[in-house]
Amino acid sequence: MRDFFGPALPAVERLAALLESAAVERGLMGPRELERLWDRHLVNSGLLAPLLPEAGLVVDVGSGAGLPGLVLAIQRPDLRFELVDSMRRRTDWLVEAVAALELPNVAVTRARAEDLGARGDAAAVVSRAVARLDKLAPWTAGLLRPGGLFLALKGASAQAELAACRRAVKRAGLTGAEVLPLRAVPDGDPTYVVRATKPG
Repeated sequence: MRDFFGPALPAVERLAALLESAAVERGLMGPRELERLWDRHLVNSGLLAPLLPEAGLVVDVGSGAGLPGLVLAIQRPDLRFELVDSMRRRTDWLVEAVAALELPNVAVTRARAEDLGARGDAAAVVSRAVARLDKLAPWTAGLLRPGGLFLALKGASAQAELAACRRAVKRAGLTGAEVLPLRAVPDGDPTYVVRATKPG
């Protein structure tokens, strides 16, 4: 699984060390998750990297311990990232992690996603285990510029969730919503991402 990251691996390993120590000590990640840190969290986050646009700002809403935002910022130094979370203890840790990892392409914002407004400046919005699509889409669609991508990492019930929330996603101004199964290796367990686009 570690081979998945290629040249980004040393920096991802430094992030893993931070998650295994400071993030656990500060309650941002449960100790039980450490056994699955690479496959469930780091690789799972990194699968989004090829789906990101070629340029622009990527906003990670509900960033928490920096997943997927920190992983993606390491993989895609050509993009700018904004990690958004509403809890100070999380944003404090994110600021420290960004400094420790020396990521000049990352900024941290303490705010609720729904309070960021219709900025319309993001080329993509990413999220992981934040909220159901009928809440997440209205919270984040206004952040996207025309043609921007909505990418939400979901569990195995992603297809059923999209079916239940498709109207809400469309009302939020997103089109072409679909579920993509992504794999780090051909015979590996899939990670599901809901992808949609803001028209324009």
